[in-house]
Amino acid sequence: MRVMLSADMEGATGVTAPADVEPGTEEWRRFRRMLTGDVNAAVDGLYAGGATEVVVNEAHATQRNVLIEELDPRASMITGRHKPLAMMQGVQDADAVVFLGYHTGAGERGVLAHTYVWSGLQQLRINGAPASEGRMNALLAAELGVPVVLVTGDDLTCAEAESYAPDAERVTVKFCVSRYAARCLAPSRTAALIREAAERALPAAAGRVPPRPDGPFRFDVDLSATHLAEFVTVIPGVELTAPRTVTYTLPTMIEAVRCFRAVTTIVGAAKETVFD
Repeated sequence: MRVMLSADMEGATGVTAPADVEPGTEEWRRFRRMLTGDVNAAVDGLYAGGATEVVVNEAHATQRNVLIEELDPRASMITGRHKPLAMMQGVQDADAVVFLGYHTGAGERGVLAHTYVWSGLQQLRINGAPASEGRMNALLAAELGVPVVLVTGDDLTCAEAESYAPDAERVTVKFCVSRYAARCLAPSRTAALIREAAERALPAAAGRVPPRPDGPFRFDVDLSATHLAEFVTVIPGVELTAPRTVTYTLPTMIEAVRCFRAVTTIVGAAKETVFD
């Protein structure tokens, strides 16, 4: 069984602060190792559970965070930016997908909660329902017939995953106190939990195909300022539906996710240093 592991960082072991995940900081250098440890624990468990190939897709920020020199040599890694499917690159060639180090969405409680951009985006709704990166990525995987078999992150992330991947294994590596604080488990403990869950995940998923979501898909994006919403309408098909909300509808999740990437890229570029 071929597995794609989408590795984000905010939900990794021990991570609680923006500096922990901001490339170039001293904290980030430390927590890169924590993320790599979580990845390796999952890779080890996936192979123990019957994986024939594991591809790690870097999914955080610059997408150059996992220490490849410490990566389990049985795995390969997609690293670097500007990938057509971003966080989900490689899912099109996989039989199962793992969401590792994930987090809750913008406007929700959870450690380092956000959706794609740290500020500027207040909520994403897909067909009227609030959606995190996990929910959005699960819909994309389901469109391709690929089940989500494991989710790791804080307790609120794992609770949310029950609604979009009810059959997946879930591993809580920390418990949310606030957006920037958590009760964290030790890396040795989270590694064991992740490995055990990953080993269970593949046999349990054998032959499972998720229900294909019905399109079209309407994305409503609430932004923090009117100028951000107005600027985003330069994208064809993206319309202003409220002073700070833009909306678009596309027939497939692949198209909708790629458009959402364009929206968030423009939001990031349009923010000002003082008035974002």
